[in-house]
Amino acid sequence: MSGEEPQRRITLCADDYGISPGVNRAIRELIEHRRINATSVMVVGPAIGRDEIEALKTAAAGNPQCAIGLHTTLTAPFHPLTLHYRPLDGGLFMPLAKMLRLSLLRRLDPEMIFDEVKAQIAAFTEKFDHAPDYVDGHQHVQIFPQVRDAFLAAIKDAAPNAWVRQCGRRKPLAQRIGAPKALLLDTLSAGFRRRAERAGIRFNPAFAGAYDFTRTPEFGDLMQGFLDDSPDGGLIMCHPGFVDDTLIALDPLTGQRERDYAFLSGDGFRDMLAANKVTLG
Repeated sequence: MSGEEPQRRITLCADDYGISPGVNRAIRELIEHRRINATSVMVVGPAIGRDEIEALKTAAAGNPQCAIGLHTTLTAPFHPLTLHYRPLDGGLFMPLAKMLRLSLLRRLDPEMIFDEVKAQIAAFTEKFDHAPDYVDGHQHVQIFPQVRDAFLAAIKDAAPNAWVRQCGRRKPLAQRIGAPKALLLDTLSAGFRRRAERAGIRFNPAFAGAYDFTRTPEFGDLMQGFLDDSPDGGLIMCHPGFVDDTLIALDPLTGQRERDYAFLSGDGFRDMLAANKVTLG
């Protein structure tokens, strides 16, 4: 018998395809070079025209392991697809902090969220000629109270074969307390997983990739920690991209995207995967 440690297969997902041309280009390059094996598409993003969709299809065709999912978006500065969606802030979705607070206070309308998620699934299906392989949420909105029930109901109705992203880590509590953002995701994800199980909807067994974007940590060090925390079948989130004017106007996460891209496209990441016996599958 061989004593070698078995390979772990993970999903390395680049979020935010559609937010800007620079982000799109970086994601496609990583797909083409097989450095990631999933990307989540924002159908309400400004860079989601026919050419950007066709370019992504072409990149994914050369990487059969690559899944393409829907990045459900319910927070500012983006517009809903459904005309009746509420609440809005100046015609846009609510900012993240307000959306989370309203969900915790149970002041959202699940029917409007259900309709908006279904509309985004329909838009994805029209653009790609098939339903999304999986569905997740921009800024993790899919795991928020009230949102999660409507989100899962919409998946069950409009994309029943898709799996969904849960954002909980598989770590002892003592190791989780030091990261408040990740701890919040762990807590909200517990209820999300229970609901997904009851609905018969598949989800990733573990999640990694959350960190404090306001700092500028070395992404290679972060990635090693993410790999350490990822069992077979786990999902790691990343945000590679090239900064452009569109991105600057929409999102505070700019320079870190280029650092993510630089590491993921380099030899160090390839060697890290090999050293940790991890494959993107």
